[in-house]
Amino acid sequence: MKKTRHELRANTLPALLTVGPVTLIMVLLIAIPLIYVAVMSLCSIDEFYNVTLDFTTDNYMQLFNADYLKIYMQSLVIATVTTILCILIGYPFSYVIARTKSKKKKILYMMVIIPFWTNSLIRIYGWRTFLGTSGWLNSLLMSLHIVDEPVELLYKTGTTILGMVYCLIPFMILPLYTAIEKLDTSLLEASSDLGAKPAETFFEVILPLTSSGIFSGSLMVFIPCLGYFFVSDILGGGNTDMIGNLIERQFQSGNNWPLGAALSIILILVTLILVKIYQKLGGDMDSLGV
Repeated sequence: MKKTRHELRANTLPALLTVGPVTLIMVLLIAIPLIYVAVMSLCSIDEFYNVTLDFTTDNYMQLFNADYLKIYMQSLVIATVTTILCILIGYPFSYVIARTKSKKKKILYMMVIIPFWTNSLIRIYGWRTFLGTSGWLNSLLMSLHIVDEPVELLYKTGTTILGMVYCLIPFMILPLYTAIEKLDTSLLEASSDLGAKPAETFFEVILPLTSSGIFSGSLMVFIPCLGYFFVSDILGGGNTDMIGNLIERQFQSGNNWPLGAALSIILILVTLILVKIYQKLGGDMDSLGV
């Protein structure tokens, strides 16, 4: 028995030293904050906007407000359009990167990675300067006599979508690149030998075999898009509010933390549901970083 206990301790100590720090970090940085937000979502506020421990479900009932429902739908539309555009733009680019054999492959890949080196908020401010009435684009259009006066390009839904696509397209390209690079070229050769046209090969062979990259990329674009409030604030000017804007407003100007926490919990649940659907469809969780 003593020998067994000694062996147990000898096996347990290395495991604790290996897993213990990671578990502690997960508890401190993920579990406890999530529990805090969940509890906060059930709290109330007094007449001075102080959070009180009078637990209620009214915060979740407020989520069905007609104005909020309109913003939910708007968020879903913008996130869907952004995801579709990222697929249409990202797929050809990913295919070119994956199929390039020369040194240009590294250059193309770095073009995707480099934006991560700069804060996305700064880059969005750059877009606002570029698209503004006194920006470079309007100056070019007027110098070419295409327009007689500056065109108002900011504070529109299309501008918000442009900013979303610009920020999130790397999250679409990387999973697509991984899926396309794993594609067995012998299958493409077999399809060609059997008389299939390029379009038929793409839709019947390439697209189905890279669908996992499309779906994982779609999740990595769609979910963050709902919470990128700064893009709609800067480029949309408050005219295209997203769910993230609602949450940010409750914690800032609205000073209603419980309602903001309830909105956050709903957004987390939506994320978990989408990830679960992806898992049920046979998706690789490693491609999502899970």
